Amino acid sequence: MSTEMKQMAITLVDEAVNSGSRIVPACELLGLSSRTYRRWRSRQDLIDQRACAAQLRGCPHALTEAEKDALVAVANVPEYQSLPAAQIVPKLADKGIYIASESSMYRVLKERKQMNRRGRVAEPKSVSAPRSLVATAPNQVWSWDITYLPSRVKGEFYRLYMIMDIFSRAVVGWEIHTDELAEHASVLMRKACLRHGIKANQIVLHSDNGGPMKGATMLATLQMLGVVPSFSRPSVSNDNPYSESLFKTMKYGPTYPTGRFDCIRGARDWVHHFVAWYNEEHGHSGIKYVSPMARHRGEDQQILSQREHVYRTAKAANPARWQGRQTRNWDRVESVWLNPSKQTDQQQERSSKAA
Repeated sequence: MSTEMKQMAITLVDEAVNSGSRIVPACELLGLSSRTYRRWRSRQDLIDQRACAAQLRGCPHALTEAEKDALVAVANVPEYQSLPAAQIVPKLADKGIYIASESSMYRVLKERKQMNRRGRVAEPKSVSAPRSLVATAPNQVWSWDITYLPSRVKGEFYRLYMIMDIFSRAVVGWEIHTDELAEHASVLMRKACLRHGIKANQIVLHSDNGGPMKGATMLATLQMLGVVPSFSRPSVSNDNPYSESLFKTMKYGPTYPTGRFDCIRGARDWVHHFVAWYNEEHGHSGIKYVSPMARHRGEDQQILSQREHVYRTAKAANPARWQGRQTRNWDRVESVWLNPSKQTDQQQERSSKAA
């Protein structure tokens, strides 16, 4: 508020008080607190002493309207009219001219509605995030993707198609082919649904936006099986994290070949042994270090209860070692989210910290 406005407010409140009004209602009528009124009245001047007051009053070194007009005029010269401010400013400096910084030029051009995309460049599209999915039991949400396995011929790769259950992290189906086709994915999906007894409208299948994932044959198969498709945003690998994590576990493991696969049969043999180990022996960190198939079969609750009993027995035998702390949390992970909302993510983080 300017000094003149403050003085006018003080005068109006004074007149109201002299006419018999109380200070508080008079100040409220002007949108002031009585404390502000008394502070203003007790001071010798009404200049704003706050640190940000200079910014509120206006920036003395800001560009004037005439300088802004000159800046826009230079930006519209044929030599510069197709260049961004980041290139205009250095070119002017080469000629011994400085008008404003790049950020100021961008800001002024935006104010004057001259920040347009050049040529035939399309406007950026805002792609909404995929819907959040939650699995509270096996065979509710599956995730699948394709990864490359190097062949003996340099530059050629085998394609590993792999489907996993996000609740148990178990691999529920896989195949290896020499090419990427929606037909291969369709056959794999039919086999997986048959093997696990999937009924219509029972599961959601999440994937990225690759050609085999969105191919007509694959989509027709999903419709026939009653499987609901779900897709990631384009070029966003974080939207399909469980499949990406599975491939990292596979390729960064000690048994992954350091060289190339001699033939497709060799690749299939190796993946067969990997899946057997991963499903039955691998202690997965995301599900409290039980194996994926143990969780898929519902055996994880008994395993975790046994671990809880072992820890409590150890604490009772030597309580000083825990120094009043709780034993490790072996509570079962009851729900697994895929692409949770920010609010859900924060709630999960608070729950894990509390545990």
